[in-house]
Amino acid sequence: MIIKSYEIQKNLSNFLKYNFYLLYGENNGLKKEIRESIKVTIKRKDSNLELLSLYDNDIISNKENFYNSIYSGSLFSKKKIITINYGTDKIINVIKDVVDKYPENILIIIISDILEKKSKLRNFFETNTKTVCIPCYLDGEKDLQIITKTELKKNNINLSQESINLLVEKSNSDRDNLKNELEKIKSFSLNKKNLELDEIKSIINFSGEYKSDSLINECLCGNIPQYKKILSELYINTINYIFLLKILSNKIRRLLSLKMSEQNYNNLDSLINAFKPPIFWKEKTIIKKQLTVWNLNELKTTIHEINDVELLCKKKPTISKVVFFNFFNKICKKANNYS
Repeated sequence: MIIKSYEIQKNLSNFLKYNFYLLYGENNGLKKEIRESIKVTIKRKDSNLELLSLYDNDIISNKENFYNSIYSGSLFSKKKIITINYGTDKIINVIKDVVDKYPENILIIIISDILEKKSKLRNFFETNTKTVCIPCYLDGEKDLQIITKTELKKNNINLSQESINLLVEKSNSDRDNLKNELEKIKSFSLNKKNLELDEIKSIINFSGEYKSDSLINECLCGNIPQYKKILSELYINTINYIFLLKILSNKIRRLLSLKMSEQNYNNLDSLINAFKPPIFWKEKTIIKKQLTVWNLNELKTTIHEINDVELLCKKKPTISKVVFFNFFNKICKKANNYS
């Protein structure tokens, strides 16, 4: 069964009778919000709620352990929530089996990236009456403006429209990034409720974040000299590898969505202008260049590689710097070969 994200956010209690959820799409922040809302709501009813987080590969490599985690009861907990991260079609048979048996005290939330219409996992969750499928598309500028203004009003913080526009632009269409920046502003504004544009730029480290965005754009265009120049400037100020991987992931997902719709338009300009959520005018030229550089299959491959690199960086932080640089250098060289 397909449920719109705003429906489940507005009336979550109406959907908690279901035990199986699939959250897929480009909007990591929205997926995180819905997942946490489900957990918090259920925890109010069962303070001893048991939480388990797995990855797609954990299930594939050890199905027996996954089944044990589902069917082994707890003496203290009435309910167990299992989150499966980076879910793909590889786990479809296992999921079908569990849904058929429908264990009442288990709630499974699968978090996936973009799933095409032909995806077996997506199709199963869309058509099965026991499951809930929630597409999580990127936020548009209007959505992010509303989130920003609502949060500022709640905390009695006054910003100019120019400052709000800057925050929205910098978020890279990800409400998670936006909320992180709003948290910084809330901390800064404890004793001051009217903030100027220069103060906002200082709080959110605008110059560094601007370079991060430029780095990834040059990387995806295969512009090796400019990429290396920006990288050296960022390296001096230390790099947040996971943050950059998130920006890269969002940009690749957007290119993937555009590529999948390309055949429906006469030219790239009309494709980019019609894209939802709307693309900021400053980005249109460089996105057009990136679309001429990358093909659909390479974009799909890169999405999976990003997930693998992020997992490796989180599991082995001591080698994350080497892993990060090798991966980004590989992407830039690959784009340079295509262009």
